Amino acid sequence: MADVRPLASLALTHVHYDPHDPISYLCAWLALIPQGLCIVYVTLIWSTREIEILLMFTGQMACEALNLALKRLWKEERPKLMHGKGYGMPSSHAQFVAFFSTSLTLFLLFRHFPKPPSPCHTPLSLASRIILSALSLANAGLVSWSRAYLNYHTTKQIVVGFLAGVLVAILWFFFIMIIRKSGLLDWALGLDFVRLFRIRDMVVEEDLCQAGWEKWESKKLLSAELNTKKYL
Repeated sequence: MADVRPLASLALTHVHYDPHDPISYLCAWLALIPQGLCIVYVTLIWSTREIEILLMFTGQMACEALNLALKRLWKEERPKLMHGKGYGMPSSHAQFVAFFSTSLTLFLLFRHFPKPPSPCHTPLSLASRIILSALSLANAGLVSWSRAYLNYHTTKQIVVGFLAGVLVAILWFFFIMIIRKSGLLDWALGLDFVRLFRIRDMVVEEDLCQAGWEKWESKKLLSAELNTKKYL
């Protein structure tokens, strides 16, 4: 019988946890949130073609690249109880979710300007946006805490990763603001190559889902009016 080659594990979704500990099991699922967010990013970029989301994802990937560089620079090992590979300083999970939650908070509180209310549209109130921001930050805190619970990182590695994610998100927010005010973003959106992909910049002025709903409502009203006139 020929020797069987040893199989490898896809570390991207491979999480060690204690099967007898329900909290450990929950933490294993929390560890998959960054991968889930990447799927959300790609789905939203493809379906909406919004430059705002694309820029946020670009910043997210830049944050990941910085994390990789810092790990290679500091070369700090993970906790001794950890069976995984790679360096642990800073925590990439903590840095990822910190960037995402901070970016979302900055957008909701400083970039998002709700449209005036209408019969078929109720805008997000400031209180709602604050609650969403708080939930996002709480989720980031849970994911970061789970990395310590599963012994993937020390507390110091998690704190440094989280702070790095927050700092990069703030710097990226102001960088994009400068790009917008300079006119470079409008220039880039006018390039033939960019127009080929139908990239737009309307997420602040228009809710794509709401705009579709309002168009459908208007179509129904028009159809009802035409039917009424037909039977008069």
